[in-house]
Amino acid sequence: MDTLLLILAATVLGVIGQLLLKHGMGGMGPLSVSLVGVPKIVWQIATSPFVVGGLLMYVIGTFFWLITLSRLDLSFAYPFVSLNQVLVFIASWLVLHEEVNPLRALGMFVICIGILLVARS
Repeated sequence: MDTLLLILAATVLGVIGQLLLKHGMGGMGPLSVSLVGVPKIVWQIATSPFVVGGLLMYVIGTFFWLITLSRLDLSFAYPFVSLNQVLVFIASWLVLHEEVNPLRALGMFVICIGILLVARS
């Protein structure tokens, strides 16, 4: 598999994982951590199919990332992790209907420029 496809696979799986985690945790409502309540929270998290699915996506994405690290210098590969931020930003807007403000969008644009500069080096 092409190395850039490995990076893309790891990135997309990470984004899917984040969306699943957010959906699963959002369904639980705001959680409060207390010494007495921790076991209940752990049980809720461990039995949520969306949270478990999100974590599974991370595990599979990590597999592709490890293959990537066996092929590339870390200083070249790691900046591509920023793609996660950009794709989560876009997916949060499109899928979760989260609000996007111009300053946040500009920040994502700057991250994209940085990724392009690294990719061309």
